[in-house]
Amino acid sequence: MLLTALGGLFGYGETPAETLAKLAQQGDEDAEEQLISSHIPFVKKTAAQVCKRFIDDHQDEYSIALLAFHEAIRQYRPGHEASFLTFAHMVIRRRVIDHIRKESRRQEFSHDFMALPNEDHHNPIGDRASAAFYSEQEQTAKRREEIMRFEEMLSTFDLSFQMIAKVSPAHEDARRNAIQIAQLVAETDEYKQFLLDKKKLPVKDIEALVQVSRKTIERNRKYIIAMALLMMSELHYLKDYLKGRLN
Repeated sequence: MLLTALGGLFGYGETPAETLAKLAQQGDEDAEEQLISSHIPFVKKTAAQVCKRFIDDHQDEYSIALLAFHEAIRQYRPGHEASFLTFAHMVIRRRVIDHIRKESRRQEFSHDFMALPNEDHHNPIGDRASAAFYSEQEQTAKRREEIMRFEEMLSTFDLSFQMIAKVSPAHEDARRNAIQIAQLVAETDEYKQFLLDKKKLPVKDIEALVQVSRKTIERNRKYIIAMALLMMSELHYLKDYLKGRLN
């Protein structure tokens, strides 16, 4: 009864999220699309609860939360004591918290040491803190700008960030193989030009060089293209941000 109620709350009617997750794990793309698209508000709300602020589509935390929801779909196992939404909530929280901790380690200041207002003399600690805060805000703005640029880049290949989150390989070995293929494309002038000109992978040539079947390459085609485009780009902040998440 509780699962049915949750399904109704998040737009599923009589179809439990667990059923859609199971179908998605079996390769049903329509079920996966329905599960993800219907739960965008859930994803944003969970991220917002962790961050204690509103989260929109262009913020890093939303992208991380969306990837985490996709991860939950792949990892959820029916029969767990937790419902799928509870499991997804925990995965999203864990990934967003990991991101916050990672960003905190980059900061070179503490808000407790900000300069006091209306002081006539310079406070060296406060001055450094202010400069570091400005730098961090500037970096955040650049990362958001790069996400938008990456979205534009993907759109020319009929791809999107959300789509890549959906099709990213579930297993570490599969992700590693896909990343290696993307690197091969990005670092080989002939393959790189083929990708940019034809908007597709030189699958036949790749197949002859890697120990991965053509079927596997085709299955991971969208992910490989996206990673190759990122590697070929000058989106330095986004590369640093994504390498620990997508790669």
